[in-house]
Amino acid sequence: MSSVSVVIPCYKYGDYLRACVDSVLDNPGVDVRVLIIDDASPDDSAAKAQAIADSDPRVEVRVHKENKRHIATYNEGLLEWADGDYVALLSADDMLTPGALTRAVALLDANPNVGFAYGHPVHFQHPGPPPAANTGTGATTVYPGHWWLERRFREGTGCITSPEVVVRTDLQRKVGGYDPQLPHAADIEMWMRLASHADVGYVKADQAYYRLHGQNMHVDAGAVDDLRERKIAYESVLAKCGDLLPERDRLDAMVHQRLARFALRRAFRAYDRGRTAVVPEDELVGFAAEVWPEYRKLPEYRALAMRKRIGAKTMPYLQPLVLSAVASKGREWLWWQSWRRRGI
Repeated sequence: MSSVSVVIPCYKYGDYLRACVDSVLDNPGVDVRVLIIDDASPDDSAAKAQAIADSDPRVEVRVHKENKRHIATYNEGLLEWADGDYVALLSADDMLTPGALTRAVALLDANPNVGFAYGHPVHFQHPGPPPAANTGTGATTVYPGHWWLERRFREGTGCITSPEVVVRTDLQRKVGGYDPQLPHAADIEMWMRLASHADVGYVKADQAYYRLHGQNMHVDAGAVDDLRERKIAYESVLAKCGDLLPERDRLDAMVHQRLARFALRRAFRAYDRGRTAVVPEDELVGFAAEVWPEYRKLPEYRALAMRKRIGAKTMPYLQPLVLSAVASKGREWLWWQSWRRRGI
């Protein structure tokens, strides 16, 4: 029976812990161990974690005396504690769907070349309850790691939320921990580092529940900050794994152009939505110029220039008649549907 070490970092999420841990332990055919690491929560989260551990010998608890922040906490569990065949990192406010570990482990056991497996994350609004999960038919797909990695560079964004991932432990140790220089994009960078070394498995099922609430760590990230974090993440992968990637220069150019297009699209979409007063257009254009010096040749820049001529007050009324606005909406919808159906 394969074993999975599940690391659950917790900071003031004690109220969610029981549901989170129960979702992990309920996976037949898998030897599961859980470590809850309370990162010096100022409330009773540590006490709630200990109560769970007291009720089940498969659960351990560590309590930090001082707050170490999330990256250090992740790495403590993944690199110092985890000793199972596979490892998973699950935030205390998220949950796995029924049988998620069983399905992921079956894929990994059957494909030694696969470094990590993931599936579809179900986002739900707190306080819930979460919707019923589609646990699939057992179908899976294996993507060549470098093909999957190139897809990430082409898209300029990730397709993984985080709780739906199960990683081969020896590969996790090989690539190392999460990068503390990337507090908001360390997960994207991690999946790409793993894909540089191994193939990627996709379980065609709902694999995790991601809880949306006002305290999610991503909610404070601004548009430009998000793009800068992504830029650093992609550059970090090329710096750390470039010797494994024969087309490194092409990937580098691909993602920098893509990020410039993202920035310009956010700028021109502000005109379509009547949000020019709150969207930092100058910063977005400046970022595009920084990452892609020929940004003025991009179609998104021409779309932005046209909107500036039309004017911020008039543009929301003309949006249905402007081809680039319609095309932008269509691209967003098609990308979302592709992501949901194929997990890539």
